[in-house]
Amino acid sequence: ICQKLSIDTYIKLKLYTMKSLLTKSTWILSLGLLLSSCGGKESKKATTEEVPAEASKTKTLDIEKPQLTFGFIKLTDMAPLAIAKEKGFFEEEGLFVSVEAQSNWKNVLDRVIDGQLDGSHMLAGQPIATGAGFGRQAELVTAFSMDLNGNGITVSNDVWAKMKPNVPKDIDGKPIHPIKADALKPVITEYKNKGNAFKMGMVFPVSTHNYEIRYWLAAAGINPGMYTADNVQGQIGADVLLSVTPPPQMPATLEAGTIYGYCVGEPWNQQAVFKGIGVPVVTNYDIWKNNPEKVFVMTKKFVDENPNTAIAVTKALIRAGKWLDEPENRAEAVKILSMSQYVGADEVVLANSMTGTFEFEKGDKREMPDFNVFYKYNATYPFYSDGIWFLTQMRRWGQIPNSKPADWYANTIKKIYRPDIWKKAADLLVAEGNIPAADVPKTDGYKPVTTDFIDGTKYDAKDPIGYINSFKIGNKDKK
Repeated sequence: ICQKLSIDTYIKLKLYTMKSLLTKSTWILSLGLLLSSCGGKESKKATTEEVPAEASKTKTLDIEKPQLTFGFIKLTDMAPLAIAKEKGFFEEEGLFVSVEAQSNWKNVLDRVIDGQLDGSHMLAGQPIATGAGFGRQAELVTAFSMDLNGNGITVSNDVWAKMKPNVPKDIDGKPIHPIKADALKPVITEYKNKGNAFKMGMVFPVSTHNYEIRYWLAAAGINPGMYTADNVQGQIGADVLLSVTPPPQMPATLEAGTIYGYCVGEPWNQQAVFKGIGVPVVTNYDIWKNNPEKVFVMTKKFVDENPNTAIAVTKALIRAGKWLDEPENRAEAVKILSMSQYVGADEVVLANSMTGTFEFEKGDKREMPDFNVFYKYNATYPFYSDGIWFLTQMRRWGQIPNSKPADWYANTIKKIYRPDIWKKAADLLVAEGNIPAADVPKTDGYKPVTTDFIDGTKYDAKDPIGYINSFKIGNKDKK
């Protein structure tokens, strides 16, 4: 019995040690004492090994709430949460975090607002919409941007077969990327002439995916539909009918013929390639280069009541982002994300986009080192200009039904995006030696004016109304 107890205890102690980041020397000493008390032979070996302790550089804050529950949707861009937990970054901050998969984005939002979750991986548009008057209202904040890029637009095999002749080719006969929606336009017309409405999926009304697929379609003169105060379906005047499908259900919905294409995050574009049911035609990197994607969200109430906890969470997530963007760690990240409690997809599917490549047509795998960005390019910083872009799209498509003055955009986003919390966390990480000082941007919260969009339109976050008025399709406002 004593020998069996020693083996079982050995395993449990080792697993616990890895999780709680106890030093190896402390574990060996404890194990040696335990085994010797049972008279096991293992005790002599255990007590003679000496492994130097590795002291943590982290300076733990006075944590108000150490036990936390965070939510996520099964997408690769939840990775900072998984890594912060699995690599011990949360625990080094004195946080004991449970990370739980959620069924859909509405459930995520409701559970954070209702206090069932302390925070969550969330669509960037969700906390913004709650403060801007679209959908359920609440005071939510984000101090951490989880990633850049990471989405794609996939179409069915039949649609791709009809699109492909319209796509320019290189000298080897391969499609030239990025593929614009101009190639899809005649296909939509063909479907409509046969009496079939052209239907595509996106993951949520205020998701990046909704705005990206709308942007891509509208840049080719295809109307993706309008919202009004009385009609929240977003299909008024639409050439393409967009509807909501939860991310993990996208491939099956496409295969069933319910939709003819979709915009979603990974691994669900690569899953379509893997299953042979569809072809990704464009990524959101090409729609808007280095666009913000998901954010980590808590309620304003939680942050106000637990300021040190909010800073500690942000510290752990920044460290996770940095770890993820070190290329030698991506293979390990894929293994972690493939675990059933996280994304749960096949490693080969996850690796297709997480390791610097992206597969379009089957066999057409291309280098795309920035498809998933978690740290570089100041990816973790919550820029006001990123949030304002989402507000402009909400107004462009009618989710914000009435015109707003220019200063409303900045005033609204500054209540939701909290770079002050990010800066406190980052400064502590610099002092600890966990990130270099050069990685803390000197900024007023606004990125430079950019034309890095698929249609070349100029975006200046300090002129939101001018930006809204620059599009042919969508609402127009007076300055």
